[in-house]
Amino acid sequence: MISLPIHTSTGEATGRNYEFDPAELADSINKQLLHDAVVMYQANLRQGTFKSKSRAEIAGSKQKLFKQKGTGRARQGNKRQPVRRGGGHAFAKRPTDFSYRLPRKALQLATRMALLGKFQDNEVTIIESLALEAPKTKVVASLLNKLGLESKGCLISIPSHDSNVWKSARNIPKVGVSPAAGLNAYQLLLRKQLVVTTDALDLLRKPAQ
Repeated sequence: MISLPIHTSTGEATGRNYEFDPAELADSINKQLLHDAVVMYQANLRQGTFKSKSRAEIAGSKQKLFKQKGTGRARQGNKRQPVRRGGGHAFAKRPTDFSYRLPRKALQLATRMALLGKFQDNEVTIIESLALEAPKTKVVASLLNKLGLESKGCLISIPSHDSNVWKSARNIPKVGVSPAAGLNAYQLLLRKQLVVTTDALDLLRKPAQ
């Protein structure tokens, strides 16, 4: 059984604990699955818009620079060849789509395993809620300072998208915000600490659909 203290939105202890069975998240942690999920998310972040010119795309004559024999110099082809300055690339780069997808259930399980790993490593802090009337970076920074997380990479998980919370945290270095429905294994493993609201944790504990 996992039992963690609940804090207020200002970082004060409420005196209450949040308890649940870790088996609700996953039976065990599969490092290979987590690795595969992270590699997939990183591959999907690659733009792949690079491009270089091949010999055929370089402007210039295709005529041989000088005759093959009798000059005393090394033989040369045309000015477009890769060995000459300004020539084309021997293996020119082309725009490439690196994205791919693992099975949906595998990604859902990887997210739950990453979340379980956070709890096992004591890297989770639970708060009652985090609702802001207007964007205010000072409020989020004060909360992290009170929780002792101001100098650590931190991911804040809330029940649903809240632009005020997102705008309040975006200027704080190494801090990210994600709604519970959008949380994935890569986000969880990227940040050292997880700050999650009780409502968001309730959603994350629900069986995957």
